[in-house]
Amino acid sequence: MNVEPSIAAARFRSLASPILNLTQQAAPALTRAVLGTAFVQTGLGKWEHFSRTVEFFESIGIPAPAANAAFIASLEVAGGAALVLGLGTRAFSALLGCTMVTAIATAERNAFLAALRPGAEKGLLDVVPFVYLLLLSGLAAFGGGALSLDRLLFGRPSMGAPFRPAGAQGASL
Repeated sequence: MNVEPSIAAARFRSLASPILNLTQQAAPALTRAVLGTAFVQTGLGKWEHFSRTVEFFESIGIPAPAANAAFIASLEVAGGAALVLGLGTRAFSALLGCTMVTAIATAERNAFLAALRPGAEKGLLDVVPFVYLLLLSGLAAFGGGALSLDRLLFGRPSMGAPFRPAGAQGASL
């Protein structure tokens, strides 16, 4: 059976469109859920072991370690919960991203620099704050997506327009 390439491409696009639309909606929601949960857990851990957190912050040269430990623990709990809900996604992603930059510059500095060396045993994806920073940057740039409270409450646009095959009209998922 000989099918003209443009017809085959149109068939593929019509089959792929719903999958791409679902992925476009699910990806930011899943990213928010995973990151948000991780931040809530680490924030609660900082509060649960507050004196150790303060000591650690002091050991890596964070100024006003008690005040910063309280601020970061609170930001991680509140910001993480907000990410899970998709509320204030861009703002909390930017704030949590700043904490990741600080973590890379202090606690993870040696691991980050080692990962940049050619032939390093571990790469950048082994530096957890760097991975979180990449994901948070995407959320800060594009927002929480269609499945978020930001979208529901404020009508903020999701992460771009739904995928539509070339020449397609009408509503999509």
